[in-house]
Amino acid sequence: MTEIDAQQRDASEPSTARAGTARFLWQQLPYLVALMLAIAGVAYTNVSHQPLVGYWEFLALAIGVVCVVTKWPETEGRESRIRLIWTQALHWIAVLITMNIMLLAGVQQLLPTPATGLVLLTLLALGTFLAGVSLLSLQIAFLGLAMGVAVPAISWLKQSIFFFLLGAVLLIGLTLAFWLRQDQRPSVGAPEARHPTEA
Repeated sequence: MTEIDAQQRDASEPSTARAGTARFLWQQLPYLVALMLAIAGVAYTNVSHQPLVGYWEFLALAIGVVCVVTKWPETEGRESRIRLIWTQALHWIAVLITMNIMLLAGVQQLLPTPATGLVLLTLLALGTFLAGVSLLSLQIAFLGLAMGVAVPAISWLKQSIFFFLLGAVLLIGLTLAFWLRQDQRPSVGAPEARHPTEA
């Protein structure tokens, strides 16, 4: 009986570990989806050369909802929950107003279209980071930081894509050269391998 119980316990430990990992990934899913949507929005803006006004507004509202939903279970009392809703609503309304100021025609004349996507992502990153700080949420603050880091990364990648292509061609050329050189070596070494066996 003891061995059977031990085997059942050992079999249940991996399943509980998998369940814990799945639960952790499920909890982090809203943050990962928000980050992917933000980066996809900048990529689309850079390719299409048109700012996605409704997309950025939707993403700001979605992150605001994520902020309220993730902090709701930790907030106790009706008054605290109402305060949570109002503070987040005012915070994200301010972010939306700032985004729409950047999309005004007078401001758009000063910015090229690809830069508009980066500016909107920067504002969204700042709003997300500040929401994380005010809510004392490490995940939301990290999401804001990740969005903020994505801004220079995207502009750097866009500027240096030619160098990446040259580097890729160089690596492919070096790999082919070494690969072809290795294919020639075994045929040269084959007679040497026979000589010791004959002796």
